Amino acid sequence: MKIDMNSAEGENNGVLPATSREQLPTDNQLLISAFAPATVANVVCGFDVFGFAVENPGDVVHARWSDKPGVTITNIEKDGGLLPRDSEKNTAGVAAIQLLKAAGIQQGVEIELVKNLPLGSGMGSSASSAVASVVAVNQLAGNPFQKKELLPFVMEAERIACGSAHADNVAPSLLGGFILVRSYHPLDIVTIPFPEYLICVLVHPHIELKTKDARQLLKPTLLLRDAVQQWGNTAGMVAGLMKQDDELIARSMVDLVAEPARSMLIPGYDEVKRAAKEAGSLGCGISGSGPTMFALCTKASVSDHVGKAMMQVFEKAGLNSEMYISKLNHEGARVIGSW
Repeated sequence: MKIDMNSAEGENNGVLPATSREQLPTDNQLLISAFAPATVANVVCGFDVFGFAVENPGDVVHARWSDKPGVTITNIEKDGGLLPRDSEKNTAGVAAIQLLKAAGIQQGVEIELVKNLPLGSGMGSSASSAVASVVAVNQLAGNPFQKKELLPFVMEAERIACGSAHADNVAPSLLGGFILVRSYHPLDIVTIPFPEYLICVLVHPHIELKTKDARQLLKPTLLLRDAVQQWGNTAGMVAGLMKQDDELIARSMVDLVAEPARSMLIPGYDEVKRAAKEAGSLGCGISGSGPTMFALCTKASVSDHVGKAMMQVFEKAGLNSEMYISKLNHEGARVIGSW
């Protein structure tokens, strides 16, 4: 699937015609609710190019029309008052602003955000908010854009959150599945088939890491021999998923780019990886920029054991943590209610 980053602003690219915009519903009581799932980016060996969605957890956005122009964030739940209420500084607000601008919609929108994902967790928290927002607002506006056409809006929101418009979180959260970002210029998103039996275990230790800080640890250059091995692991992961070769997936879950630097920010990193492997997972790594760590398992009976083993390591390091166990998500973001 190739996507032109400028398509949402061009002529005849899903933008509502003037007559349709004039007929938009003006009932401020109409409420649309949308859910967007958490994601695992990088997936160990695929720095900035791999990502997949899980079934749960995820953020929820409620959207309705407003007499006030622009996008207004009326409420945010479960963020502890930490997220900005200014719509131009919040990913949910930025994404909605971009959509309304591209569609030529002058009418204002109010949004409420239910922040079920922990902040700075490495689970695609900022992406989930942005994706839930555009899905809700797009539905409110009568779906002027197809789902894939929403990607430029949520990528721009990611730029606000972490300084660069990456797609490895927003694409799987929006579209679901296991995705490969083959290219950014032009944006080329490829969906990779994966074994239906794969289960993801996410363990989030109670520390916060900012993506911007984690990126600053990365080296600007890479030795050729390390690059060659990294390419082999990345290709091996794709082949393992498509062939449903569990051993190949496991062998490919090795990173020479991001995790060697970022591991120093996560207490017990090496021990967590070892515990997950010994408990029966295919492999374990950092989810996104961390501190959440994930493991891939092939059986539900094993996944709970793996998660508890990982949590025990964090407990020994003096950290409380929480565990999520989920299958990989095919659907991505979705509308969950209309009132």
